[in-house]
Amino acid sequence: MSLYGMMRTGASGMNAQANRLSAVADNMANANTTGYKRASAEFSSLILPGSGGAYNSGAVTTDIRYSISQSGALEFTTSKTDLAIDGGGFFIVNDANGLPFLTRAGSFVPDGDGNLVNAAGFQLMGYNYDAGPPTPVVNGFDGLVPINISAGSLTATPSTTGYFQANLDEGSAIVPAADLPSTNSATAAYTSKSSLIAIDNLGGEVLLDFYYTKTAANTWEVTVYDRAAAAPGTGFPYGSGPLATTTLDFDPTNGQLTGGSATDITLAVPGGTSLTVDLSSMTQLNYAFTVDDANVNGEKPSSVTSIEISEDGILYASYESGQLEPLYRIALADVTSPDKLRPQAGNVYQQGIDSGVITTGFAASGSFGKIVSGALEASNVDIAQELTDMIAAQRSYTANSKVFQTGSDLMDVLVNLKR
Repeated sequence: MSLYGMMRTGASGMNAQANRLSAVADNMANANTTGYKRASAEFSSLILPGSGGAYNSGAVTTDIRYSISQSGALEFTTSKTDLAIDGGGFFIVNDANGLPFLTRAGSFVPDGDGNLVNAAGFQLMGYNYDAGPPTPVVNGFDGLVPINISAGSLTATPSTTGYFQANLDEGSAIVPAADLPSTNSATAAYTSKSSLIAIDNLGGEVLLDFYYTKTAANTWEVTVYDRAAAAPGTGFPYGSGPLATTTLDFDPTNGQLTGGSATDITLAVPGGTSLTVDLSSMTQLNYAFTVDDANVNGEKPSSVTSIEISEDGILYASYESGQLEPLYRIALADVTSPDKLRPQAGNVYQQGIDSGVITTGFAASGSFGKIVSGALEASNVDIAQELTDMIAAQRSYTANSKVFQTGSDLMDVLVNLKR
């Protein structure tokens, strides 16, 4: 063994322990960093071949590994846009240049444009609902857009569909054709009446009067008017004609609609869109007019009051009316070997040579974990473990320095032999 080789081995040992201490220092500094994954120094020996009775001391190398697959504890917060993944997967985020990265750091807040960004400034990505429920692009990031929570604004939904379920009294008298509500005459008569509220394009309420009139045995006329056009105190004659009229035919044996009868009525809501009301559940029995169930869709103007995020990653706008409208679905990504991902500044990761191919999907499906709103994933650093490693590294560094120092002293002895 040469003295120079011994000194080189000692320097290698000190360098290895310095790397270990650097990893410990990084871990200690990021003990409270959201989503941070612990780094550790793994040692590997380098053996040099010897000959005869001579031994050639080798060296030691370090390989820094990251415990990316080890989840940290969940810490709950008061912000609904703080997100954590309970299980496998990573959030997909973009930097300012639009480059995609993976991260577990979910401390997202809206920026000046309403985009959700985390503490390092990376934008959260997902799929929007502009074309209906989204589907993930499994092998790429195509179709992903920044999630913007300012997209929901004051909105109104006009009525388009409805249903009316009631019983018409089979024993009612027949109304003459000249006095039917569809004539809109001052002498118009009807058998039964009800009203429904519809919503126009601007969110205003439109009151619709439905008249059910027996015209013959087992035959009824249904006529719809706009209440706003009714004559004060009486109704008929309305200022404008009926919005729609149809005929219902009932089977006298069971009181149900016949196969040839109309089953709905379609009308144009004043100031709104086309409204179709389903009448297929109407009956004609020898019993008083009774409304069993009725409803019309549509929403009056309502503003967004909050954001709700489900465990499968769907981001909803919650309106003051109580309506929930899906805006985005958060995308997740994963790789075969997460510990082989390449860490980058900002607590994000890129695909590594040995990490495997990135695949994307949705939370709570397949191997992807659930998204927890109002929570953050803490660092997986254990302070006690780091302090223990620091002491062990210090001791090892000191021991290696003694090897180097001894080699240096022996080298001085060797040099002084000439004197």
